[in-house]
Amino acid sequence: MIKAQAGADLAWHLIKRVKMFEGSTHLRSIPSRRLLVMGALLLALGGCAGSVQPQIQRLPERVELNGVPFFRGEAYQSGPGALASMLSQQGVTVTPGLLDKPLKLPGAEVDLQRNMQVLAREYGMVVYPLDAELSAVLTQVAAGFPVMVRFNEGRVFSEPRYAVVAGYNRTKQTVLLRAGMNRRMLMDFDKFTSAWKSAGGWAVLIQSPTQLPAQVDQQRWLKAADELSRAGQEQAAAKATKAISGH
Repeated sequence: MIKAQAGADLAWHLIKRVKMFEGSTHLRSIPSRRLLVMGALLLALGGCAGSVQPQIQRLPERVELNGVPFFRGEAYQSGPGALASMLSQQGVTVTPGLLDKPLKLPGAEVDLQRNMQVLAREYGMVVYPLDAELSAVLTQVAAGFPVMVRFNEGRVFSEPRYAVVAGYNRTKQTVLLRAGMNRRMLMDFDKFTSAWKSAGGWAVLIQSPTQLPAQVDQQRWLKAADELSRAGQEQAAAKATKAISGH
């Protein structure tokens, strides 16, 4: 936001100077319109620079969740690997290979997103969806919670892939992902947001029933607890309901 204001101020002063001196001999050799265009360009560039959401500006400058497990692999859109990371973070002893069969892989790739949520509930976890806003994702990471996302890598003919957001750098405007073969994939904010939203903007937390998200939405949490109950995890659902009632 500071950079944006600086660019706007510079453009304003340039245009003002043009108007003051456009009758001079020197400026007759440089069309005023050209200088006005230069000012507009500076204004546009200033507006683009540092255009980070206010909610992100209020977060810690840099966060990296080093303890988030990483399972290298690209099989099945990296879904089993991402889910294994999220479950392992919650203390579940699991590997991607152990998840293939319950995820009905190979064969059910088209239902992978839904099946991963179903399976997480079978492990007694609350699947808490996030808004499709970068600030919503980074707020959870800043609170210590990794976020599972689906994004398009941008390669020709490539399928959307699953990854875990495990950090960010607000100054450099980058997010850090556990993705595919890369334990520390860095993507800038704009590129990640575009790749993520082009794949549907899907992002979820996988939490233990007593572990409330940052800035938890009560109705959303209760809905997630109800889904946990309907999955046959009544005791876990009761814990989740109790956790939010005391919040």
